[in-house]
Amino acid sequence: MKIAFNLLVLGAEITTAHGRQLERLKALGYDAVEIPVFFGKPDHYAALGKMLRDIGLSAGAAAVATQEANPVSADPAIRRRARDHHKWIVDCTQAMGGEVIAGPLHSPVGVFTGFGPTSNERGRCVEAMRALAEYAASAGIRISAEAVNRFECYLMSTIAAASEIYGEVGHPNYGYMFDTFHANIEEKDPPATYERYHREINHYHVSENDRGIPGTGHVPFAAHFEALRRCGYDGWLTVESFSRALPELAGATRVWRDLFDDLDTLFAESIAFIRREWDIAGERAPSGSKGPAQ
Repeated sequence: MKIAFNLLVLGAEITTAHGRQLERLKALGYDAVEIPVFFGKPDHYAALGKMLRDIGLSAGAAAVATQEANPVSADPAIRRRARDHHKWIVDCTQAMGGEVIAGPLHSPVGVFTGFGPTSNERGRCVEAMRALAEYAASAGIRISAEAVNRFECYLMSTIAAASEIYGEVGHPNYGYMFDTFHANIEEKDPPATYERYHREINHYHVSENDRGIPGTGHVPFAAHFEALRRCGYDGWLTVESFSRALPELAGATRVWRDLFDDLDTLFAESIAFIRREWDIAGERAPSGSKGPAQ
């Protein structure tokens, strides 16, 4: 088990200048961070990865598809750009020493046609995800595609939709993410949904209903952690929260107000909450479940 933090809350580009915040995360007990891979070259991520290793943090990538490189576009030239974009993400993540690439890699967030996904779009998505998984496997990096709610995405907005695409991709290096924020919108019973599909899920985002500090809203985390315990989950538990510090990110995530007092409060209260709830869930879970987070 690794407790991680998604660093989009700090900005869209993380550099060695963020060393103080990274050292603080390590001091609080975090094991890993998800680094936004939106800009730059592999050399930049190699330097960042060295700093992370020196601090003692594992690395993963938070990445997205873009409208200019849309894997499900009907235009072959745009799909070729998407293939190149996916390879660039893998190359940067490998240079960083990353273990996982997670996010809406299947289609761009905020881009809609006014209709649900067509069979052709789904087919193009499957083809792109299989190619990405194959390329990432050669670098020892696993892929975790993110189901994103209907207000942000139309191609893969539910866990059932993610599972259908997973089955068609059929690559051992490909899985998908469970995110408590998106599940809170889309799933009838989110913890039960996780249990039903847990064998296909290879990454997990801990995110409150308002995307603030976990445990301060109405997401039923006790039930979520009990489900994780029953299913023996031993991957990353990644805190994902957002702020309005960067206008472009605030606009993309629809964050128009402050969701926490300051970053240190967010960092400290999030890991304390996860540790406490994880241990309580362990007391209720079957005897064969995993031990407490470190």
